[in-house]
Amino acid sequence: MSIGQSKSTAEVTDMDCPVALPHTIEQITADQLAPLTVRIDREGYYPRAVLHALGAAGAYRQHLASQNPTGQLDLSGAIDAMSVVSRECLSTGFMMWCQDALGWYLENSENTVLQAELLASVASGEVLGGTALSNPMKYFSGIEPLHLQAQQVEGGYLINGTLPWVSHLGPGHYFGAICRIQGETPREIMLLVPCAQEGLDLKQLAHFIAMEGTGTFSCQFHDVFIPDVLLLADPVQPFLARIKAGFVLLQAGMALGLIDACIELMRDVEGVLGHVNCYLDDRPDELADEVDELRMQVSALTSDPFDSSNDYLSDVMQARLSGSELALRAAHAAMLHTGARGYLIDAPAQRKLREAYFVAIVTPAIKHLRKELDMLASD
Repeated sequence: MSIGQSKSTAEVTDMDCPVALPHTIEQITADQLAPLTVRIDREGYYPRAVLHALGAAGAYRQHLASQNPTGQLDLSGAIDAMSVVSRECLSTGFMMWCQDALGWYLENSENTVLQAELLASVASGEVLGGTALSNPMKYFSGIEPLHLQAQQVEGGYLINGTLPWVSHLGPGHYFGAICRIQGETPREIMLLVPCAQEGLDLKQLAHFIAMEGTGTFSCQFHDVFIPDVLLLADPVQPFLARIKAGFVLLQAGMALGLIDACIELMRDVEGVLGHVNCYLDDRPDELADEVDELRMQVSALTSDPFDSSNDYLSDVMQARLSGSELALRAAHAAMLHTGARGYLIDAPAQRKLREAYFVAIVTPAIKHLRKELDMLASD
């Protein structure tokens, strides 16, 4: 069974020149993404060509040691690339995180056949996909039941159930899913699901105040057969323990980029509004100091994402929480600093405010993070 795709010549653009990557990501963001940002936000446009271009430039391979030209695991590099894009468009930054998470699953799976078939294509952005771990993360934290059930059959598994919202999906895409096998030895497993699999219906049942261009669908499973070759982990708990910190840390790229954008918006109006904005709380220089401190904390935490200690995981969750809280403050401040010009329908400030709420509620949400921190403190 061949599940990968042949490599394109475009994917080697920065493969052998990682030093050029930050400049290339900035160029793609300015030249290809920025003209589409309003359309992505207001029309729900899915920027497939931009996502492929980012992958071809090397944006999705830095945190994957087997795919990084340096041979090193560089979570900070992946976070920085996501931050550059999120500064312009959080929808696209979020989809970068989805893509990074998909590669993270494959990189850390013990399924070497699946890695050989698909990992390089995911790392290059030739094959795109999402995560589908929102419900399982809540399940393992005691927040909600697991939505997918599996039956083991000859050659694979039959999956039933519904995931209400999974992002970065479309034709030819994949996503990771966790389901529970009932029977004498009930357990949870993780599978890689092709969007084209028979019995899987993708339906757009809701529209959101932001993040509309993220390929977000309800995934309805009706006896969906997933072959053994697409098994990522069985049982899933040891696998989740290995990937969890990296999965959460990567999200920092969204928060850091959005905060940077809000500070830039505030500084842009200092020349004309600084004489009155000085009476507002959360001034740009103060926020800049806080985001610099957060960036250093995140960078330090990326040095060993496989640290299994409660103290380390608590620090990761706290950094993620700090990112959400600071994003909300920065976006609120940007609206107040820009005033009426930030209230226009195409204004970046009002978009950043809506995007900041997404940073705060995407799994793990603020309330979820605080619950996890409480659980870790009580262990």
